[in-house]
Amino acid sequence: MRVEIWSDIVCPWCYLGKARFEAALASFEHRDEVEVTFRAFELDPSRDTVEPVQQLLAGRYGPEAVQMEERLAGLVAAEGLGYRVDREVGNTFDAHRLLHLAREQGVENEMVNALFTANFAEARPLFTGSTLLDVAAEAGLDRAAAERVLADPAAYAEAVREEEQEAARLGATGVPFFVLDRKFGVAGGQSVEVFTRALEQAWGQRAA
Repeated sequence: MRVEIWSDIVCPWCYLGKARFEAALASFEHRDEVEVTFRAFELDPSRDTVEPVQQLLAGRYGPEAVQMEERLAGLVAAEGLGYRVDREVGNTFDAHRLLHLAREQGVENEMVNALFTANFAEARPLFTGSTLLDVAAEAGLDRAAAERVLADPAAYAEAVREEEQEAARLGATGVPFFVLDRKFGVAGGQSVEVFTRALEQAWGQRAA
């Protein structure tokens, strides 16, 4: 069974949703027969600046932004993950391009984990080439290959855009967006129970 997950590395609900989905998958009877692939989705593809996330949220939501971040921090902590509010937000297109390289090199999940950890748990500046390359190497990517990708704006650019367009065709207006065997969709960072039911339902449809 194939599960595709559209997400962005600066999306806290994607970070949370991945952890909850993996908890559901870990207890799923047929987990060894589930292939998980991550797909590109940019929350703000036109962004060309880097700014503190609290500044961004305050500008959009006002004083409520602090409470939103505190609530998210609590939900993330409940999953055993780190969450720093002093992180930054910037353009994620290069990170998505490197994720395609990671898929080819067989370390896609490791790269997603490394990016999420670096961004949310460590508040590292992922929007500069040097830090992004460091994280890629830590995830197991060949650093020289990653450098070549970042040096070539066309590398994997079309592949990223195709995945984003596919998300739109499937009706995804936000992330995370989970698609199971192209038959069942789950939107948002749902509970472990919701993901468990989705896995069981999708598997049952295969067996029917």
